[in-house]
Amino acid sequence: MVKSPGRGKRLAMERSLLWLFEVGGASFAGGVIGAISGFGGGIVIVPVLTVFLGLPIQHTIGASIISVIAVSSGAGSVYVKDRITNIRIAMFLELSTALGAILGAAVLSRYLGGPSLYVLFGITLLLTLIPILANIHQELPENVRNDRLAAALRLNSSYFDHRLGREVSYQVTGIPQAMGIMGVAGVVSGLLGIGAGVVKVLAHEIYMKVPTKVSTATSNFMIGVTAASAAGVYLRRGAVLPYLVVPVATSVLAGAFLGTKLMERMSNARVRQVFAVALGVIGAQMLLRGLGGLRH
Repeated sequence: MVKSPGRGKRLAMERSLLWLFEVGGASFAGGVIGAISGFGGGIVIVPVLTVFLGLPIQHTIGASIISVIAVSSGAGSVYVKDRITNIRIAMFLELSTALGAILGAAVLSRYLGGPSLYVLFGITLLLTLIPILANIHQELPENVRNDRLAAALRLNSSYFDHRLGREVSYQVTGIPQAMGIMGVAGVVSGLLGIGAGVVKVLAHEIYMKVPTKVSTATSNFMIGVTAASAAGVYLRRGAVLPYLVVPVATSVLAGAFLGTKLMERMSNARVRQVFAVALGVIGAQMLLRGLGGLRH
């Protein structure tokens, strides 16, 4: 029995639409999660598009880097408007992050193949569980005092917490250590296309000891600059594919706007509990896939 050309075209169109919905759904979820956590949309987009949809990781990273810029633009503007973002912290630390991103994208990515990137991504996500689990029930940092550099740069600030219903003042410490971590965050961003928000949140919360919502908002503000530093490298290599970037970027931007509304009404403890589970599952999947590829 010979299939009609019309039926073949219809099946191809249905498959294309299904693929578009799958990519759009994963990207929308990435935007929501990225806006809430400050991790960037790549934390969902990269593993879902590679592990579940079977797309090449280099092309997925290219689309993810563009989506990170979209998340930063969407969520970052809302958080700045609501005065949750600490712009002084963001601008001071962004230099080392951007330099790290260029190093990761232009130099190190040439020497790491697909399986190595999977392993590195999985390890990065699993390591992020450590600070999250250590402070799983903490709502606000305690006994924090400005160090000399933070006092000189006036990095302490305050924001209105909708969940607590009051103004929250905070101070900042650990600036030198945070600068080193931010350089690492940039390298991770350039290699993996995730905006490295996972590492930035680590620096903000563990070393600088700022409230989680400030960490999330400030990270969202920073990840766009970091991703933009690496995006040009992937664009020149032809790894940024328009047919993939368009549905990813538009869907992740819509998800980011929803995520900002949810985050401002969630407790810090709830955010940590949700993402401890999500990071563990996704990180383990990526790590196992990468180790499987290295064995072959």
